[in-house]
Amino acid sequence: MSDFKLAYHANCWGDLGGDAVGVTSITNLAYRTFGDMRRAFADIASAGYAGIELFDGNLLDFSVADMRALLADNRLELVATYAGGNFIFDDILPEELARVVRAADRAAELGAPHLVVGGGAKRFDGIREADYHKLAAALDRVKEIAEARGLIAHYHPHLSTIVEGPAEVRKIFALTGIDFCPDTAHLAAAGGDPAALIREHAARISYVHLKGLQREPFAFTPIDRGDVPSDGIVAALRDIGFSGWVCAELDAWPDPLEGAKASMAYLKSA
Repeated sequence: MSDFKLAYHANCWGDLGGDAVGVTSITNLAYRTFGDMRRAFADIASAGYAGIELFDGNLLDFSVADMRALLADNRLELVATYAGGNFIFDDILPEELARVVRAADRAAELGAPHLVVGGGAKRFDGIREADYHKLAAALDRVKEIAEARGLIAHYHPHLSTIVEGPAEVRKIFALTGIDFCPDTAHLAAAGGDPAALIREHAARISYVHLKGLQREPFAFTPIDRGDVPSDGIVAALRDIGFSGWVCAELDAWPDPLEGAKASMAYLKSA
């Protein structure tokens, strides 16, 4: 793993969600973890990681000065922020892109290299083929926003969106120029082979989310366990010559620090 720099997502230190105001205000909606971010920073640093990724809501909760101090105190780099949107509804797209701009501005000011977005809403009456084209156009706008601020933009396929499994991944990346942030657990849960998808889309991958998956009962896990062969994924990253930040994450775990340490122990041994 000597060519990889290791980060961890702060999303495990509390319940995951979004701002309630988002029900009536698209502009003010953000992802967030409802937990103690200062504890998350301290735990991630103590587990041996060099970088951290934050949801846009958690990032924007802090002033620039306070976030710089928090990073410095824990000797962590801000690697990425994660935002999202529906990205298929014309009327609200400007509001969603305004949120992306807000997050990208803050990430750039703090020196982060990456901006990650998820999304692509499933309509109540089913997916329309045109939705992929709408999503792709929105992602190209996200790419432009990121590049204007010196960031690399990535799309993160995710369960419950219109891009889950291999066929949808191929479809969307044929339509947009944004980079691909593979989340190994989400791809596997949707029926994909994460290692094969990494090899297939190697030219579009400059940032990676790693986590484990337990299929029955369904749960995300540290990357040292579960039903997804992490060794094969690491081998695929080596085969494509990947170097840069790899972000381990775990959406929920009874002891977040223990989960972070378990994934780090695996990554060191790998």
